[in-house]
Amino acid sequence: MPLLLLLALAATSATPVRQSPTYAFVNVTVIPMDRDRTLPGQTVIVTGDRITAMGADGRVTVPAGAIRIDGTGKFLMPGLAEMHAHIPPGRQVSDADIERVLALFALNGVTTVRGMLGDPRHLPYRERAAKGELLSPLIYTSSPSLSGNTMRTGKDAADSVTKYRQAGYDFLKIHPGIRRGVFDTIAATAKRVGIRFAGHVPLDVGIERAIELGYWSVDHIDGFIEGLVPAAGPFSPAEAGFFGLGVVMRADPSRLPALAAKAKAKGVWIVPTETLMRHVVGDFSTDQLRSWPEMKYWANGLDAWVRQTAAFRGDTSVTPAMKRRYLELRNALITGLHRAGVGFLLGSDAPQIWNVPGFSVRRELAYLVDAGLTPFQALESGTRNVARYLGTEATTGTVASGKRADLILLDANPLVDITNVGRQAGVMVGGRWLDRAEIDSRLAALAGR
Repeated sequence: MPLLLLLALAATSATPVRQSPTYAFVNVTVIPMDRDRTLPGQTVIVTGDRITAMGADGRVTVPAGAIRIDGTGKFLMPGLAEMHAHIPPGRQVSDADIERVLALFALNGVTTVRGMLGDPRHLPYRERAAKGELLSPLIYTSSPSLSGNTMRTGKDAADSVTKYRQAGYDFLKIHPGIRRGVFDTIAATAKRVGIRFAGHVPLDVGIERAIELGYWSVDHIDGFIEGLVPAAGPFSPAEAGFFGLGVVMRADPSRLPALAAKAKAKGVWIVPTETLMRHVVGDFSTDQLRSWPEMKYWANGLDAWVRQTAAFRGDTSVTPAMKRRYLELRNALITGLHRAGVGFLLGSDAPQIWNVPGFSVRRELAYLVDAGLTPFQALESGTRNVARYLGTEATTGTVASGKRADLILLDANPLVDITNVGRQAGVMVGGRWLDRAEIDSRLAALAGR
């Protein structure tokens, strides 16, 4: 399907990050995210970009000169990850365009992003973000797209995989259209040179082969609906439709347990991006979508999003019954795969259609809970699970001494009501504290762009 990535961005710049002083969150309830629990009455000390001490009030000494942050009635949790993000690519995109998107993520407590359409310009941004030189989440970036248009032969595949590995990309991004034989070459070469691959599942490959070859993650739950259709060979793009919508009435949910067991056995992770599906396939009118508060931060792109939505909804072959069944089946896929022990990662496909960076992960969390996950399970997909997936459990994913100081301070408990994740009193990105007043000031400067 055509990429919906929108490049209508306005110029702004991010202020370089200076060395953080020592902070002390005092009398705060910590949501450590190591398991479903809260720890009331805690003091958490942050020096530089690390949590250096944590414990019950009165048992942790607040260093002289530390900046105290009153946590009374508030909840401290790990920063969130957007594991299906799009950092603007291309020569026509300015540095200010890129930095604006990264700032929107960070200002909303998204402290890690996995960029899903890589570009050579993203590699130095990854390094600058890691050093704290700009207001940005930590960045993991894919290669440029591997698709049916770019990977026509086995030689194309082998050469590109090797080139992207040598260039230093974190993983390969798979898009539709790749023929099965060419994809087998991608997978074999990736294994040989030591780079993983993730993203869409090309129709000619199919979900079972994708699982067998060891996808790092299957994004959008792509290929699973087609995989539920009995006795079916590869579908054409026109037949499959929007992520399987075209064949949804032929899908047999009883086939899911076998697929889920295979995905669990091979360690394949799932990034649902339910926001994209619900905003495009769901019953929201474009007037409703445009009226959401966060849309003021993407004002220059809304007309294009309206046109894209209208183009999709103009397909008369898609009936209301198909749409209802599609959203019901996706809920069943989410709960069935999760119950089978398949790992889940939080991702909303921002900034794609109707998904404003940083804000859309809050809607994604709510949709995951609506589908049947508990608030803890939904939050886990954007915190501890991400650390497990990336192999960074020693330094990220939970609130504990020694961990990186990527934190969100909330006015209410998200384990009770997932929408409370949007009630942010402040965020800390790599030890840099931004209180509500500073966040609001920076967001106001980005509004209407």
